[in-house]
Formats: sequence, C-alpha cells, structure tokens
Amino acid sequence: MHARVRDGDPEAFRELFDAHARLIHGYAARWTGDRALAEDVVSLTFLEAWRLRGRVRDEGTDLRPWLMGIAVNVLRNTTRARRRYEAALSRMPPRNAEPDFSDEVVGRMADAERAAAARRALERMRPGDREVFMLCVWSELSHVEAASALGIREGTVRTRLFRARARLRRLADEEIARERAARAGQLHSDRPHRAVRSSEGTSR
Repeated sequence: MHARVRDGDPEAFRELFDAHARLIHGYAARWTGDRALAEDVVSLTFLEAWRLRGRVRDEGTDLRPWLMGIAVNVLRNTTRARRRYEAALSRMPPRNAEPDFSDEVVGRMADAERAAAARRALERMRPGDREVFMLCVWSELSHVEAASALGIREGTVRTRLFRARARLRRLADEEIARERAARAGQLHSDRPHRAVRSSEGTSR
C-alpha cells in the first residue's frame, strides 16, 4: 500500500479513503462541533495526502498515523481560518440569526452535557495536550501511532496524555458547574415574573 500511494495509484487512494475517511470525519466533527466543516477537513486531508504522497515512507503496516498527522495540520489551519472569519463577521452589522446545528453532533454522544463541557474544556488546554488526547482517546490511535502522526516521541505522547486526562476532568467539571449555575440563575430570575403573573390572575 505504501508504494502504491507513493506512486499515485488512484485505487490505493480510494482504499485509503474508504478505510479512514470516517475516522478523520469523527475527529474533526468532535473538535469543531460542525459536521459540514468536518467534511471539508476530510476533503482537504486527502487532497493534501495526494500532494504529499511522495513523502510516504515504508514504515509500519498502516498509513493511518500519516493521514491523521495531515488531518491534525489541516484542522489547525481550518480552525484558525474559521476564527478569523468569525472575528470578521462579529465586526459586521447584526442580521437575522441563522439556525446553529453545531450541537447536533454532540447531541448524538452518550452524555451530551459532559461532551459539550469536554469540548469547551479542550479549548482551554494546551494545543499539544489537546491533539494527543483527541488522537489517542477520540480517534483511538496507539501511543506509537499518535507519536508518528504528530512527529514527537512516544514518551512525550504518554506525558501529554496523562496531563490532558487530569486537566480535562477538572476543566470539564468546571464547565458543567458553570453551565448548571447559569441555568439555575436563569430559572431563579424567571420565578418572580411567573409569581407576578400568578398573583395578577388571582386578583382577577
């Protein structure tokens, strides 16, 4: 497979896409919360893989680490571009709100509240720790594969993953507590209005 990809064999790239497109999409969708953007990341990843095919080395039995390394870089660039775009939009005059489907992906996960909190918590982590966590935990790469994808040592992956797990648990708990406190505050602020309406109805 390595030699076929390096030689630009279209059938090899089709096999590569069939084997790993879903993995890359899940990785991007979980990080961005945007299914359409995740599809763009998949497309860009394979376009970049085609461009870089000559760099494939005959190492390992699977090209997954090589592809995920490309996906990580694509997602970095896509995320930066998205932030610039959103910053530009924020400076424009307001318009009618468009529906936001970003929670659709998160909502399909087992624990929607904690998943959303985890995503917010991930944004507060060091980029290196975040990428290791996403590759090893969300995309289920081994430590060796993650090290290959990121171009770092396996020991560095282990250290970052240990640190990321501990920090993520703490940050996610903080995010959940903050969200619940905000909801409780909103509920409390609504109660006087309901009480007033109730008393008005009784007086009539």
